[in-house]
Amino acid sequence: MAKRTASAKKQARSGARRSIRNRATKSEVKTLIVKARKSLAAGSPESVLDAVRALDRAASKGTLHRNNAGRRKSRLARQLAKVASTAPAPAPAKGRKAAAPAPAAKAPAKKK
Repeated sequence: MAKRTASAKKQARSGARRSIRNRATKSEVKTLIVKARKSLAAGSPESVLDAVRALDRAASKGTLHRNNAGRRKSRLARQLAKVASTAPAPAPAKGRKAAAPAPAAKAPAKKK
């Protein structure tokens, strides 16, 4: 093995730590994406938001390239839109109070 300078040895150690951390983050992102896809296939979009947050976090830290994260988010959004378009519309609420819209509150006038 060739001689290494002290700075090269330190760089190798920090690179090893970084790769372990990045591998854990990528694994977490992949797991959350799989869970989101399964929940979308079942018809419930519950875990999509968690997957999108994880993708944004990984992209901001530099673990994933921002275009890679954007592409994956786009795919999830398309699947979510497909599920939302095929899902039945929510039933209207019964009763007089539930149907009436809430009155908008007025802002107080400014004094000069």
